[in-house]
Amino acid sequence: MNDAMNYDRAAQSAKLRNAVFKGIEYFFLAIWALIVLFPFYWMILTSIKSYGAYNSEYIPQFITLKPTFENYVDAFTAVPLAKYFVNTLIFTVATTALMLVVIVPAAFAFARLNFRGKNLVFTLFLALMMIPTELVVITNYITITNLELRNTFWGLILPSVTSVFYIYLLKENFEQIPDELYYAAKVDGTSDLKYLLKVTLPICGPTVVTVTILKVIECWNSYVWPRLVTDDPNYFLVSNGIQEIRENGFGRENIPAMMAAVVVISVPLIILFLVFRKKIMAGVARGGMKG
Repeated sequence: MNDAMNYDRAAQSAKLRNAVFKGIEYFFLAIWALIVLFPFYWMILTSIKSYGAYNSEYIPQFITLKPTFENYVDAFTAVPLAKYFVNTLIFTVATTALMLVVIVPAAFAFARLNFRGKNLVFTLFLALMMIPTELVVITNYITITNLELRNTFWGLILPSVTSVFYIYLLKENFEQIPDELYYAAKVDGTSDLKYLLKVTLPICGPTVVTVTILKVIECWNSYVWPRLVTDDPNYFLVSNGIQEIRENGFGRENIPAMMAAVVVISVPLIILFLVFRKKIMAGVARGGMKG
């Protein structure tokens, strides 16, 4: 009887400790979430304040009783923001599609095919990751300029159609598929391309989706390279459009209108992440597992 009572007390004590630890954990997670989300809240709040109301605040106000959407109208009228959106969409879709065409077969070749010098080639390939980005930008700029591709979509797209890191990530993921599946497919007369399309990609779908979304985000936020190879507003992306808005659109003082433009540009990426967040987490988790 005493043993049963002691067991119940111990169980209740353990549950209480777990509840306390959970409460503390959720408390700090909530605090961290507020810290992370506050800049987004402040961005949206500023975007719905009028220019006069914002400038009259000697002490920042964390709410507004007179929201306005005039800043969002200005974001599309002061500068051709819609055109920048279209340019960015073309750049993002074309670059991501071409990158997948390049890196998926490359990762499959390194993961599954056997050819002389494969390990040496892959080692040298990984060594490219150690080259400073600035050197790559300089050489790419010289190449694009010599090819007379400045102020063209091809000049924007071509330097971004491959990624050593993404090839490495996919290779590690492809290698987790049992060899027996590949050998069985070869016995049935399946070609390597068909095996890649019918077996490898469906199994490793979350990782491919993750790579795709990360590339989309990378293209959407691209700033330095488009700024170097384009000085024609007809080829500006949204990231460069923000600078154009600041210099020739609203001016440096109209912060609410600037924030409205930033909100408009950020919304597609936020929606993309919210829609595919589970696949992103699954792809990252699968890419980190071995065996």
